[in-house]
Amino acid sequence: MDDALVGALIAATLRVSTPLILCALAGLLSERAGVIDIGLEGKMLFAAFAAGAAGVTFGSTTLALLMAMAVTVALSWLHGLACVSHRGDQVVSGVAVNIIAVGMTAVLGIAWFAQGGQTPPVSGDVRLQAFIPGAADWFKGVPILGPIVGDGLLSHNIMVYATLLLVPAVWWLLYRTRFGLRLRAVGENAHMVDAAGVSVQGMRYAALTLNGVLCGLAGAYLVLAQNASFVPNMTAGRGFMALAAMIFGKWRPFGAFWACLLFGFLDAVAIRLQGVRVPGIGEVPVQLVQALPYLLTVILLAGFIGHTVAPQALGKPYLKDR
Repeated sequence: MDDALVGALIAATLRVSTPLILCALAGLLSERAGVIDIGLEGKMLFAAFAAGAAGVTFGSTTLALLMAMAVTVALSWLHGLACVSHRGDQVVSGVAVNIIAVGMTAVLGIAWFAQGGQTPPVSGDVRLQAFIPGAADWFKGVPILGPIVGDGLLSHNIMVYATLLLVPAVWWLLYRTRFGLRLRAVGENAHMVDAAGVSVQGMRYAALTLNGVLCGLAGAYLVLAQNASFVPNMTAGRGFMALAAMIFGKWRPFGAFWACLLFGFLDAVAIRLQGVRVPGIGEVPVQLVQALPYLLTVILLAGFIGHTVAPQALGKPYLKDR
């Protein structure tokens, strides 16, 4: 295979996988605490809108990120209010978050910017730039290393690298800290945690807060790094892909990470296959190429969801013994 093509695929895979990894880690933290989060898609969508609107209005990357995270943390708390504090159905609450996000982003976008729900393009100063400018030039002309290391690995913005570091960081938080032990225990046996004097609601809200922060970063990335502006429904099912990756990864950070890379790789390949003619078959249909990541999502959910062991208290409201 051509080295340039390999480098381009690596670069595209990392770029496309970044919001998926962030969203999968967000869902993992929530569900490890026993709270199902179907609303990942809606939170990411609302975060993208908040980042786009704040980026255009204030012209600041920092404010765009903060607004995105503030909105998604608020949505996570709303989800917690419904299903943690008032013991509502967690799936219904997550679906409600998705509906709210789709409707509110469209309405606010039309009211504020009058561009059919879109935001104006974010300026180049606000968008995330390459973390190491000119790094690809260091390896220019070097066989193999040039396209693979220079273009494939060193041409990304800081959020891509931060996301890669977050995977071991979340693993460490869950498996090497007291907080992580308690969070996992809440998702397995909430009564035991309560008997030990730890607040079950407090731990679940803490997990949902972290969930909101990561969803906010995922949504902001779509506007600040991939697209120049917010477009209605621009998440295009990425939240559900992240959910599938989390399940396929057996609710473990590194498992979810590799599953997200697989989705990202398929998406990158799909982009490359558009318009390509295959000998004996002809041109690959664009619709089939675009459907590949979604087909894999369905296959993984259908084939592996019954073979994975979810946290024992997942989806079960906690009722304190009197």
